[in-house]
Amino acid sequence: MAPKWRELADKLAEQIKGGDYAPGQQLPHIRELVEAGEGSKATVHAAYKALEAEGLVTSSRGHGTVVRQQVPLKRLGIARYDKAKWRDGDEVAFIADRVASGRPYRRNEQTQTVSLIEAPTEVADAHSLPVGAPVYARARLVKEGDQPTHTLTSYYRPEHVEGTRIVDPTPGPAGRGGGFRVLYDAGYEIDHMQERIFARAPKADEVSLLQLPPGEPVVELHRTTYTADGTVVEFAIGVHAASRFAWEYDFKVPDSAKDREGQP
Repeated sequence: MAPKWRELADKLAEQIKGGDYAPGQQLPHIRELVEAGEGSKATVHAAYKALEAEGLVTSSRGHGTVVRQQVPLKRLGIARYDKAKWRDGDEVAFIADRVASGRPYRRNEQTQTVSLIEAPTEVADAHSLPVGAPVYARARLVKEGDQPTHTLTSYYRPEHVEGTRIVDPTPGPAGRGGGFRVLYDAGYEIDHMQERIFARAPKADEVSLLQLPPGEPVVELHRTTYTADGTVVEFAIGVHAASRFAWEYDFKVPDSAKDREGQP
């Protein structure tokens, strides 16, 4: 026979999956379930901890126990950087993901801090600068509603962005078209980029910032963005809650043998 807390957790899980509690909705306070005869305070607490461990809810001080979004966002690959989105329109990358996922968004769901720092080794190497050289760090936290989804910190050479909207800490993208449009208007049109992704265990501050349930890993992204002549105009590091994204890529399959045949 399952313990009382397990029975309650299973009951609540079925209600969540059945739509009785919608994503973003707060579950009843522990005392309410105790008063409703669902068990002792310890029983309800254990049931809520089980739901959190199973990725169905998040718990935090001030927010209570809240149902998580169960359908992950599409995190587009190549398509999120389509120039038509940010050069000709106003779909910055995180908005392109929301549009592709059929999910609403508010521009102020991206907040940021901007600071002039000494370049750590990884950033200096990406920009071919000496360690400790000054770079601008634009650190963003992106949320879906009240739920954090990921962080992204972009590092820029001062001569590329000083005096532009990129160094403005106002919440939301850096104006129409975001940072890539700012670079484009400054004469630095992005041409190609390299992304590297890997999964790892989160750090303690990331667990708190991203409101991660116990045991959830993060996916770390390193993005280097180049102009056509090979100038690096942005190096970015993102940390994504693993369960909140489905990474999607659509690309032409290469045929290097055929390409070599066509060479003179």
